[in-house]
Parts: sequence; structure tokens; C-alpha cells
Amino acid sequence: MSSSIPKPQSSSILKPAAELARASGVRFPNESAEYRRAREALLAEEIELRRHIERVAEQRRALPPGGEVKKNYAFEGEKGPVSFADLFGDKDTLVVYNYMFGPQRERPCPMCTSLLSAWDGEVPDIQQRVALAVVARSPIERLKAFKRERGWHFCHCSRTSQANSAADYHALTKDGGDDAAFNVFTRQREAKGAIIRHFWGGEMNGASADPGQDPRGAPDLMPIWTIWMSRRRGGARTGIRS
Repeated sequence: MSSSIPKPQSSSILKPAAELARASGVRFPNESAEYRRAREALLAEEIELRRHIERVAEQRRALPPGGEVKKNYAFEGEKGPVSFADLFGDKDTLVVYNYMFGPQRERPCPMCTSLLSAWDGEVPDIQQRVALAVVARSPIERLKAFKRERGWHFCHCSRTSQANSAADYHALTKDGGDDAAFNVFTRQREAKGAIIRHFWGGEMNGASADPGQDPRGAPDLMPIWTIWMSRRRGGARTGIRS
């Protein structure tokens, strides 16, 4: 597979999705004509979805500079205190995931846990281009113990301080409980020093959910939903056990 990322084509020069679906030529043993017609129609929709994902990604990358990070957020990492700038390491882009594992929880959020378990093996590849930080409000020893329990090797956890970024970047509920948050920050090196800015954060929530739909982000960060929800019959979205 090529490592280069192709630039999205202008929609004015793309072939109709239905035409590409008809040209795919894929067939499976003993399928009926009815199945093939329905699958071809679905394939056209999948092609359109891929195109829409590319358009949204292009629009996201073109966002103007976000707000400057002016507070001195502090964290307790697995090897000691770290600043917000330290989380960048040698990268200019930092991805921060706020993990729902506050001190009031006996066990962490099973959904967050599933997500991070899926990410763990990808971290070495993710970190080729960006820094990744997983932060939560539980004491660091508690975070490290659960990391060992799950067998995570690469997801490095940090505890947020009392004057933490969780409230500013929407990782707390109105009543002070945990909420998952996914934010991206950039560091621009200028003559007067490095400027850290917020680039993008997930904003989909209950207020933006369609009737009967889960308020998940799009594309969904969780591989498990890609498999459960779209690849099996009757694949309604349901919770998972911790």
C-alpha cells in the first residue's frame, strides 16, 4: 500500500458512484440477482460516503488558526511531572484524548477502554506524525495499574492537575463528572517562541444527535462500532461490558 495521501479530486471530474459500483465486478458464490442489485446500490452509497469523508477531512484541515493556549496546564505523567508543551515531544501536532476515569469512578468507562485498547497497537504508527496523550483525572498510580491490567504497551497516561484542561476543552460534564473529549493542538515556532493553539475538537453531543441515533462523532473513532454496527445483521448500537 502506498504511503502517499492522494489529494481529493474535484467533484466535477469524478465519475458517478453508481457507474463505479457497476464496474467493480465483484461477485460472491451463490448470490442471487436480488442480492447483487441491493449490494450494488449499497456500494454506490459507500463510494459516496468515502467521498464525503474526504471532503470533510479537507475542510477540517483548512480550518483557520484556533484559540491560543495561554494557561500553563500541568500533568503528572508516568515518569513524573510534565507540562502541556512537554506532551508534544518533538512533534508540532498533539492529539489529546480525555479518558473517562476520574477519582469518583470505581472502574473506567468501558467505551473509552475499548477505544484505547484498539489504539494501543497503533500508537507507534500514529506517533510517526503526531504526539498522542491520554489524560484522566484519577491518580497516576491508578492509571498505571489499569494500564497493566489491560496489557497496554504504548498508550502513555497522564493525570490532569486540579487547574486542568478538562473543563476548558469539554472533558467535564456540567455536574463535574467525566466526559470523553478528543482535541488536537498545534505548536507553531515563531521568533518570540512557540505558540500552542487549539486546532480542532469533537463537538458532536446529545444536542446534535438525530432522533434515535447515538451522538457519536463522525467518522467514529471506535473500530468496534465499524464492525458491530455496519457489518452484521441487526447490528444496533449497544453498550459493552467493562
